[in-house]
Amino acid sequence: MNCLVGLADWRLPARGADAVRLAASVGADGVQLDFGGPGRGVEIDTPGRIDAVRAAAREHGVRLLALAGNQLNDVGLTRGPDVVRPLLTRLLDAGVALGVPLVFVPSFRRSAIDGPVAFARTAGALRWAAAEAQARGLLLANENVLAATPARALAEAVGSPAFRLVLDTFNPVGAGLDPAVLAGSLAGLLADQVHLKDGPPAVGTSPPLGAGDGRLDDTIDALRAHRVPVRAFVLENDYRDGDPTRLATDLDWARQRARQSTATWAGQ
Repeated sequence: MNCLVGLADWRLPARGADAVRLAASVGADGVQLDFGGPGRGVEIDTPGRIDAVRAAAREHGVRLLALAGNQLNDVGLTRGPDVVRPLLTRLLDAGVALGVPLVFVPSFRRSAIDGPVAFARTAGALRWAAAEAQARGLLLANENVLAATPARALAEAVGSPAFRLVLDTFNPVGAGLDPAVLAGSLAGLLADQVHLKDGPPAVGTSPPLGAGDGRLDDTIDALRAHRVPVRAFVLENDYRDGDPTRLATDLDWARQRARQSTATWAGQ
């Protein structure tokens, strides 16, 4: 299994089809796309937009890796079904139209899992969405900053073979957690696409991968040690300023780790 290196379009100076072309120009293997929404760009299910993204991906040989519902950070996954389910349905339908294998929703800001009520509401929303995803042939994932035990409890509460957890290499650090420990404790529940970033901006820009406080190599080593079949490392440092040097540096760093991971899997 080859480990790919991808980009997250919500962290780039281009979105949608333009992000696909940018990924091709810098030699990335694929992109994760954001659904969009108020303050987040044109929604991807706007007529003609999905066709344009797919055409660009075919033309340039870029894989469409996943679709993110970052709008739910603003709306709140913990709100009632009448608000959340229509958004989740659009997200899943767009995932099918794009041909991605994975759709994921975050649990930050208004979707934060900050107590028992939010946990129960999140589990209920994800349980419904996972069933809908499975019916569409998709995997559904959630990104959060829960410790290993409650994260596993969330997966058990969702109770679906179509459900995964997205591992981010820095967000847990900001919550006082160790991503390497999570990689080992949650190995069988993790999505096969991992977000790479290495800390908050020091002076306006994210630190280069491997140079921040995230101890990325420890996490990547843990993923290999626990045989987590990572299909893609997805860069999620902030490149929206258009600095090509930082992006190229991070891509080179990630490609080296991807080659090591591919070699590890080939030898197992």
